Amino acid sequence: MSNHFELFGLAPKYALDAEALERAWRAVQASVHPDRYAAAGAAERRAALAWSARANEAYRMLKDPVERARHLLELAGVDPRFETDTAMPEAFLERQLELREALAEARAARDAARLAQLREEVLAAARAREAAIAERIDVARDYAGAAALVRELQFLRRLAQEIDDAHAPE
Repeated sequence: MSNHFELFGLAPKYALDAEALERAWRAVQASVHPDRYAAAGAAERRAALAWSARANEAYRMLKDPVERARHLLELAGVDPRFETDTAMPEAFLERQLELREALAEARAARDAARLAQLREEVLAAARAREAAIAERIDVARDYAGAAALVRELQFLRRLAQEIDDAHAPE
């Protein structure tokens, strides 16, 4: 079973109900957790361990918006080329530069309020990308368009992490 959605009995879609995913993961883990097979033979224990690891990996991937999109694109037969396709809209890249400059200034000034404002701005942009990805994948079936938005989401997530790191004490 290569489809993580099938493992949990969920419809393959980007707009995933997080609580349904959590319940499904817990149900699968309850049935395959290695502790349930402690008295079983070695082969059964290894199989339970493998299924438990598979369930954990599938859960981690489906919970993460970028990994979930990657999985859906792969299921649709689309190679998202996230590592090699770095083409981005000029306006998006310009905005990234502006945000990075603002981050550098806020970091240098140790301006926690500005860092918080930047973080919220970046997270809002990421949420907008996630909604647009859901529309492209779940409704329009525009997988190439979705892949481009996922690349933007990756940029935004990295920037959010840099902002979080700037908040950390040195």
